[in-house]
Amino acid sequence: MGFDRGFTRALIVRFVLLLGATFAVVWAWQTPGLVAVRWLAALVLAGTVYGLWQLISRTNVEVARFIETLRLGDLTAHFSGREGSGFGTLGDAFNAAIQQVREERRLSGDELRYLEALIDDMPVALLTADASGRIDPGNKAARRLFARHGGARAEDYAVYGATFAARLAGGGADREEMLILNLDGHAQRALVRSATLTRLGRTTRATIVQPVHDTLNEIEMAAQTDLVRVLTHEILNSLTPVTSLAATAAGLLGEIDRGGDPRLADAHQAVATLARRAEGLARFIDSYRAVASPPRLQRQTFAAAPFVAEIARLFAADWPSVHLHVQIDPPSLELHADPDLLAQVLINLLRNAGEATIAIERADIVLGLYRRAPGQLAIEVSDNGPGVPPALYGDVFLPFFTTRASGTGVGLNLARQIVVAHGGNIEVSQGPAGGALFRILL
Repeated sequence: MGFDRGFTRALIVRFVLLLGATFAVVWAWQTPGLVAVRWLAALVLAGTVYGLWQLISRTNVEVARFIETLRLGDLTAHFSGREGSGFGTLGDAFNAAIQQVREERRLSGDELRYLEALIDDMPVALLTADASGRIDPGNKAARRLFARHGGARAEDYAVYGATFAARLAGGGADREEMLILNLDGHAQRALVRSATLTRLGRTTRATIVQPVHDTLNEIEMAAQTDLVRVLTHEILNSLTPVTSLAATAAGLLGEIDRGGDPRLADAHQAVATLARRAEGLARFIDSYRAVASPPRLQRQTFAAAPFVAEIARLFAADWPSVHLHVQIDPPSLELHADPDLLAQVLINLLRNAGEATIAIERADIVLGLYRRAPGQLAIEVSDNGPGVPPALYGDVFLPFFTTRASGTGVGLNLARQIVVAHGGNIEVSQGPAGGALFRILL
């Protein structure tokens, strides 16, 4: 890197003029009677010094302006290296360097935009908290999931759960835990992870919220079906020889019982009873194999109004004394589901509601289908019966659990299996009339 030729020539000329003017001033000063020459030589010397200073100063100013532009972050700057500056080669190097910096910044910007888009589109909700305690949603999933509150403080998130708000405000050690959050209008289990990050001297607490309610429902359903499948298989295997031996023993005792020995008659009756109960128990257990068979969906899109009208006619034929009110909002609502399996769920829920209200003077049941949000459907069955005790909310969907003497404990579990197979959720709570409210979210 060096000076360009124009600058070198200009510098040499000015140095020659400077030496010549200096020599002329000295000569004129030592020679008497040359006053005018002295002044002329002094003026030439001053002009030469000023020109040399201008030449160097112009280059310094241009370099200083270029560096100042870079310091202010303007990467569009260009070092002109115009004639007379003397730094053409240096200017080319500056321009090549700034071009490389611009390219690196462009690549860094592209990478940053990619990472921002990746975080924004990730399916897990991200919340960030700065040192002042301000909570901000970090991506689209967080903005969709936490859209029911106003404000940016931790206490504003209490609408989703007091424990969750306390975790956002508390900070402390990094943790991972399962919390019950009020999301989309109902309680859901969510995995909450928190971590403290320090970058560029700034501390940020990141909280990731991942609803796992549907996933846990599917795992629970799979575990229940596997358990029922194993139990029914093992119990039937053990019960089959008992049934066969009891029937054989009852037959033999019947052949030798002539009424002469009352003890023999009692034994015959006891073994015959055992045979009947064992056979009935075998049929009872075999009927539960339906619980261990996951439903296979055949989805289709169909109008809600005629679908519900048919279910209402079936219900009215079995329960003529119960008033069924149907609500569909909007009236043009369409469903995308397996109509046969979904009808089985609704008939089961309506039958349970009818049995719960049959002893009431005016039994009322409401079947409602509502569009809650784009792509989300709510189906509700509520009654004015005695309702379900809150302590049993988590038990009513378990296989074989029932509160009725004549119940089997299969219907609600099958209903839950069908709903979960649709990718939805079913829950029970207290209805507006004081009875039970079963809500299906699809």
